[in-house]
Amino acid sequence: MASPQRINPAPDKKQIAAVGLKTAMVILDKWGCTPEQAQAILQVSKASYYKFKKDPASASLTQDQLERLSYLLNIHGALRTLFENPENVYGFMSMKNHNPYFNGRAPIEVISGGSFGALYEVHKRVDALRGGQW
Repeated sequence: MASPQRINPAPDKKQIAAVGLKTAMVILDKWGCTPEQAQAILQVSKASYYKFKKDPASASLTQDQLERLSYLLNIHGALRTLFENPENVYGFMSMKNHNPYFNGRAPIEVISGGSFGALYEVHKRVDALRGGQW
């Protein structure tokens, strides 16, 4: 008789948040964010930023912070769909954009003010470039 298969439990919310946070921090670094910009975008203190950078699993994130991670990961996903080369995937966010919403600012400049609304708007516009429906 075959032994029963072990079923791995689904990862919990904290594990998912840790993976998302670690991934978002790598993406923010590759976008050329300063630590101060990343702290504003993620809405974390300086001490928490460095603690989470060293040990993402130690993070206890708010719903707002989890939603910020989601938008960052989705922006990155849209950029990966739009562009094949890493220079554009990671460079787009620091390129000046002259479309009406950006008015000559780079998307990273817009979101580094820390406003949730700005993060949402940048996500919406990047997603629209790949044909996203809003």
